[in-house]
Amino acid sequence: MNVIYKIISNFINNKSLYIGENVTMSEHMIQAAMLAEKAKANDSLICACLLHDYGHFLLEDPSELVEKKLDGKHEDIGYEYLKKFFKEDVVEPIKYHVIAKRYLVRKKKYFNQLSEASKISLKLQGGMLNKKESKEFEKNKFFKDAINLRKFDEFAKKTNIKMKNISQYEDLLRSKLL
Repeated sequence: MNVIYKIISNFINNKSLYIGENVTMSEHMIQAAMLAEKAKANDSLICACLLHDYGHFLLEDPSELVEKKLDGKHEDIGYEYLKKFFKEDVVEPIKYHVIAKRYLVRKKKYFNQLSEASKISLKLQGGMLNKKESKEFEKNKFFKDAINLRKFDEFAKKTNIKMKNISQYEDLLRSKLL
């Protein structure tokens, strides 16, 4: 099966709620892409936003991991799968979006904006970065894109909004294939 059709099919058929939130995983990722579009981000970042939590589709049961207080490393699983098909400037921000959250929570204002579910997952993901880890992350080629993706990610949990359809992103997805 063509990877684009597989991605679209996963978005359409996966009705699982985004862990601890009132939107589905598909709605969450589409909302992140919509926020990136609204902010006039480049196509690669919009595509990264659209696929940033794709690793959750590949995990057996993400909710069970949270219940068992385990980190499923969805960012690594998604990255490892998607890097076989998509350009580096799409997959690298995906790889680093959890580290970006761990970096951003150093600011109390950002931490206070996190949903309760995001605060729980933060603990499972290793908590706040220390000063040395933060300095190292700042040197990353995709630092800014990972930070922007993370900010879109955090606000992509709205209910009762007009949603785009995953099929509307087919051309964008195709344009970012290797």
